[in-house]
Amino acid sequence: MTPRLASMTPRLEAKTDMPKADLLSLETLDRVQQRVLWLATSIIHHAKKIRKTESGVKVGGHQASSASMVSIMSALYFMHLRSDDRVSVKPHAAPVLHAINYLMGRLDREYLTELRAFHGLQSYPSRSKDPDPVDFSTGSVGIGATATIWSSLAHRFVAGHFDVPDGGRQVALVGDAELDEGAVWEALVDPMVSRLSELTWVVDVNRQSLDRVVPDIAAGRIGAMFEAAGWQTITVKYGRRLREVFERPGGDALQVRIDGMSNEEYQRLLRSSPSELRGRLIVPGRGKRSIERVLNEMDDIEIAEVIRDLGGHDLSDLLGAFRRADEITDRPSIIFAHTIKAWGLPTQGHPANHSALLSSGQWEQLARDLHADPSDPWVTFAPGSPEDLLCRQAGERLKRPRLVRHAPPPVPIDIGRSHTDNSSTQQAFGRFFVDVNHVAPEVAARIVTVSPDVASSTNLGGWINRVGIWNVNERIDWFADDTDDLVHRQESGEGQHIELGIAEGNLVGLLGELGATWSRDGQVLMPVGTLYDPFVNRALEPWSFGIYAGGQSILVGTPSGVTLAPEGGAHQSITTPSVGLEQPGCVAFEPAFGQDLEWTLLHALGRLGLTNGTSSYFRLSTRPIDQTLASVPSDLVEREQRRQKVIS
Repeated sequence: MTPRLASMTPRLEAKTDMPKADLLSLETLDRVQQRVLWLATSIIHHAKKIRKTESGVKVGGHQASSASMVSIMSALYFMHLRSDDRVSVKPHAAPVLHAINYLMGRLDREYLTELRAFHGLQSYPSRSKDPDPVDFSTGSVGIGATATIWSSLAHRFVAGHFDVPDGGRQVALVGDAELDEGAVWEALVDPMVSRLSELTWVVDVNRQSLDRVVPDIAAGRIGAMFEAAGWQTITVKYGRRLREVFERPGGDALQVRIDGMSNEEYQRLLRSSPSELRGRLIVPGRGKRSIERVLNEMDDIEIAEVIRDLGGHDLSDLLGAFRRADEITDRPSIIFAHTIKAWGLPTQGHPANHSALLSSGQWEQLARDLHADPSDPWVTFAPGSPEDLLCRQAGERLKRPRLVRHAPPPVPIDIGRSHTDNSSTQQAFGRFFVDVNHVAPEVAARIVTVSPDVASSTNLGGWINRVGIWNVNERIDWFADDTDDLVHRQESGEGQHIELGIAEGNLVGLLGELGATWSRDGQVLMPVGTLYDPFVNRALEPWSFGIYAGGQSILVGTPSGVTLAPEGGAHQSITTPSVGLEQPGCVAFEPAFGQDLEWTLLHALGRLGLTNGTSSYFRLSTRPIDQTLASVPSDLVEREQRRQKVIS
C-alpha cells in the first residue's frame, strides 16, 4: 500500500504560528490543489484511455510530471501572481495549467476532453495553438526556461524606447532535468542576466528524468553554480510536518540520514510499503539509536506520510519562498522546490513513471481519494463556496487589460541608392542600415540589431556608431578617445544594437522575444540578427522554436557558402540553403546583388509585427561582384517590375 493523498490535509495541521485566517486560506487552497490534481490527471486519462483514436498513435500528456507541479502552480496562480506577470510553464505541466485556467473561468469545459485533438488543448503550452491564456510556448526542453531571460531583456528594451506599461515578474517553472540542457548555462553566463531582478525560476526537483532517477544529489551543486552567476538561491526542501519531526529528540539524526541519501535511495523509500520504511530508515551506524527513538513515536502510516512531506508540496513554504524572491531587487532568484514525481498518484516514486498511466481502477480510486465524481469528472466547486471564491478571485486578479497594438510604420519599397561599384552583399548590408536611418527614420527607430560578438565583422559598425549599444546598465566606453578604434562602444538604455557573447543560442533566443513584442507589448520591433552562416546550425533548434512561438525576426548568415573557407575548412556553410527553405514561417533570400538585397530587406522588414507576418533568413557573401552586372532598369515602371520579381 502506498499512501497517496491522506497526507495532504494533515500537513496543514503541523505546528504553525500563522493567523487562523491564513490557515483557513491554506486549507481552501489545499482543496483547490486537490481538484487541480484530479483535473490534470483526468484530462490525460480521457485523451489516452477513453477517447477513441483511429490511428492508434499515442497522444501527449504525462500524469507523473504534471502531478509534481500541482502544489507549485496552485500556490503561484491562486495566491501570488499579478496580471502583469508572465509565466513559462514546464512543458509536461501543460495539463496543470489547463486545469487551473478552467477553474479560474479562462477555459471552456468542452476543451478538457480535447487534449491533442484537432484544434484542442496542447500537451505542451503553446501561445499560438492553445485556446486558453499561455504566456510562453514550451516543449523544447530548456528553451522555455531561457525564454524568460530574453523576454525580460526584450521588455526592458521596448519599454525604454516606446510607451508601454511597466512589466511584471518573469517566472519560469523548470523541470530539474531541464538543467542538463546547455541552452540554460549558455544563457546564464551572459553578463546582463545577473541584473534581471524581475526574473524568478522555480525548479521542480523531483529527481527523475525520462529514463531514470537522476544520480547522486545535484541540487546543491547546481545551486552553487547559480549563486556563482549572481543569482539568489532559495531552497524549499522539507515540509513543515517533517521539519517538526526533525525538532524532536533524535530528529536531528533522522535529518542527517535523509540528507545523506542518494536520490535513488530516497526514491526507493517512496516505493516502500509503510511496514518496510522503518527498517529502511534504521541502518547500522552513527545515529541509529536516535533514529529509532524518533521513529518509535510514530506508527507505520505516519512515517510513510511524514517521509513524503517535501517543501515543494508545502503551500505555506512555497508562498514564503515566492515572497522572499520578490524581496530581492538587485538580482534574479531561483527556488529549488523538492517534490515527488507522480505526487498523490499510485505511481509516485517509481523510477519508470514518466510515461506511466493510471489504470481505470486506479483512476476511480483517485476519484474516491479526492472526493471527485468519475461519472462527471469536470465538475467545479459549488458556487459561493470558499474554493469557488478563491478561483474566481484569482481569475479576476489575473485578468489583463485589452492589448492595444500599434501598427508598424510603413516601410519604403526602395531607398534609391545607386549600386554601381564592385562590392559584396555583406558590404551592401552594412550600408543599408545607414541609408534607412536617413530615408526612413521612423522605421530605423524600430530596428534593433543583435550579434554574438561579430557585429564589426558583419559590417554593422556604421550602424552601431549612429545608434549606440543597448545594455541593462550604462557602461563607459574607455576607448572613446582612441582614434584608432573605429566602432564606438558607449552602452546605455538608449542604444539599438545588443552585443552578446559567442553564443548563437542566445542570439536566436533574444531575436525570438524581441520579435514577439508586437503581440506582448503592442509595440513592433524589427529585430535583425547577424552571425557567421556556418554557425546557423548551432542555433537552428531554438531559432525554429522561436518562430513557432510567434517571434518574427530577420536572421542574416554572413559570410555564407565558401567565402569564409580560406580562414579554415570548418568555416564553410553548404547545407544552410535548405535550412532556410524548409523552415515554416520563414522566407529565405540569397541575393547576388546589392540592389536585390536592398529590396528584399525592405520587404522582410515590412513583414514583421503582423498577425500574418513572417520571419526571414538571408545568406550573404563577402565576395565582391561588379554591381553593374545586375542591369537594374532606369525606367521606373521596369524597375518596379524587376523589384516585384525579386521579392516574389
